[in-house]
Amino acid sequence: MEPGTPTLDQLRIFECIVEEGSFAAAARRLNRAVSVISYGIANLEAQLGLTLFDREGTKKPVLTEAGHAVLADARAVSGKVADLRARAKGLLDGLEAEVGLAVDVMFPADRLARILRVFAESFPTVTLRLQVEALGAVTANVLDGSAIIGVSGPLSAGVEGIDGLPAGLVTMIPVAAPDHPLARQSPLPPGAARDHTQLVLTDRSRATEGRDFSVVSPRTWRLGDLGAKHALLREGIGWGNMPRPMVEADLVAGTLLHLQMPDHPGGTYRFRAIWRGDRPPGPAAKWLVDNIVASGEHDAPAGAMADV
Repeated sequence: MEPGTPTLDQLRIFECIVEEGSFAAAARRLNRAVSVISYGIANLEAQLGLTLFDREGTKKPVLTEAGHAVLADARAVSGKVADLRARAKGLLDGLEAEVGLAVDVMFPADRLARILRVFAESFPTVTLRLQVEALGAVTANVLDGSAIIGVSGPLSAGVEGIDGLPAGLVTMIPVAAPDHPLARQSPLPPGAARDHTQLVLTDRSRATEGRDFSVVSPRTWRLGDLGAKHALLREGIGWGNMPRPMVEADLVAGTLLHLQMPDHPGGTYRFRAIWRGDRPPGPAAKWLVDNIVASGEHDAPAGAMADV
């Protein structure tokens, strides 16, 4: 025997009986006659070919083993229907079904995580596509439409077709492992960094092809991942610039040292929340923009460091 297909109304009646504890209480909650409730359950059991309630010797309906199994599935179906209704309402209200967000790898991860946690709670029906990129790749993703909004570094400034707002900053500092020659030399004379391999973050897009940023040494290793650069720095393979929040724990633990270079002290890396001028963000994306901008309102540059 092949089971039939129950209706959503039958499943709703079934769940209501379980939640209320009786057919009569379910009838009151659903504003229906008890006979209608009994008829709905009888039809559901007939459709499935299963007995869902043990009605023998008790005034209160008791779930059978099959009833317990079906209840879990019924609740899953009800949850999916509720999600569908919420998504449809959001679309009718102009809420996006999906938001693409590209974020500069230098943006503090803990700050981003806090914002996205609240975003998930505030917009449970909106799917988020998060891309973490370096340098000009964030702007490139916004321009080509793969991301509706971005959190870019300074390279987005002045790009035609891009609108944006300031979104805070991080301080970039030169660091190396404690056993690196630059870390063992104090004080560091001007030009010392040029004699050692510099680990340099590169752009995975072609947006900055042929351009270098804060590159001092003619000897470089080019890396497309900031996490890999961090790991290599800790191994003493080279020296390089890192966002201070990412290496703060290393500086405290002594696994990395802040290099006091007189001619290369680091700099201020400024962020912008960006979008295409001809594709303004919708409600969910605008919420992200507003909260990303607000998260950086109290950021201040360290000392008199120049912008990178």
